[in-house]
Amino acid sequence: MPITRPRAAIFDLDGTIIDNMVLHAEAFALFAVRHGLPAPTRADRAKLDGRRNSEIFPVLFGREMPRDEWLAHEHEKEALYRELSRGRLTPVAGLTALLGRLAARRIAVALATSAPELNVAHTLGELGLTDTFPTIVRGDQVARGKPAPDVFLEASRRVNVPPGECVVFEDAPMGITAARAAGMRVVAMTTSFTAAQFEALDDPPDLACRDFDAFLALANW
Repeated sequence: MPITRPRAAIFDLDGTIIDNMVLHAEAFALFAVRHGLPAPTRADRAKLDGRRNSEIFPVLFGREMPRDEWLAHEHEKEALYRELSRGRLTPVAGLTALLGRLAARRIAVALATSAPELNVAHTLGELGLTDTFPTIVRGDQVARGKPAPDVFLEASRRVNVPPGECVVFEDAPMGITAARAAGMRVVAMTTSFTAAQFEALDDPPDLACRDFDAFLALANW
C-alpha cells in the first residue's frame, strides 16, 4: 500500500541506509571467540538487532552486567566492526535519490539509531553522509531503547513534526515495533529480515522493500 508523502522521514542506521549487518555479525563472531561465547544465531539476531549494547551484552553473557563492563565490551566489539567495515561500506540502492527528493520537497530528515556515537560518525563518514542528517538521535540519549518508541518520539520532537506525520525506515523487528509504538508509518527494509518475518509481527509495517529504489517506485512521491 503506497505511503502518502510525510512531513518527516526518520531513518535507522545499521541495516537500513547501509546493508552492513553481515559485518556486525562478523564482529560479533570474533568477539564471541575471544570470550568463549557461542556466536549469535539468526534467532538471536531477531531478538537483539536494534537493541542498545547495554541490553545486548547482558543477554550474550547470560547475566546482569554493570555499566563499566558492558561499555568495555561495546568498545571492543564496535572497534572490531569499524576495522572490518572500513572501505567496505556503500549506501543501500536509491538512498541518494530518496534523500534528494526529500530535500527538494522540504521534508525533514532525521536519524534514529541504537548505534553508539563512534559508529554513527564512522558509518556516515564512510558513506560521505556526515552532513546529511541535521538531526541524529541515539539510543543512549533516551530513557529506553527499541522496542520502546523513545528514540523515534525524540526524533519527531526535534524536527517538530507530529509522530503521525512521520515515516520510519527500519530493518529490524525491534525497530519496527518501536516505530509502530510511536504512532508512525513504517517501511521495512528487507536487508536483514524477510518480508514474511515482518508480516508476522503483531503490528507489521506498511511496506517492505528491498531498497530505496523499490520504495520510490511504490511511493510515487
